Amino acid sequence: MEKQAVGVLSRFVVANDMDAEVKQAFLLRPHLVDDAAGFIRMDVLSPEDMPNEIWLMTYWVDIASYRTWHKSHAYHESHAGIPRGLKLVPGSAALRIFNLVSS
Repeated sequence: MEKQAVGVLSRFVVANDMDAEVKQAFLLRPHLVDDAAGFIRMDVLSPEDMPNEIWLMTYWVDIASYRTWHKSHAYHESHAGIPRGLKLVPGSAALRIFNLVSS
């Protein structure tokens, strides 16, 4: 399973009406992950019926590539663009890892 492509979903809900600022930060992101070994692509989604909820879906050639990125300095640097004052709904942040079955 270590060599199987994966999708990693990070989900959170913005508590203080800063969802527009969060979405703008994703549009202006520095693309640090784009050069990470094993990275395929990233999609940022927001449900139409709940615009303060953000889904960040990244795709990787394998789970090891994701884990290496997640532990890296560049990963922590990539979060520097988080809008100041952002508050999340307590307990809303979630991370799930999916095995890619078909694309």
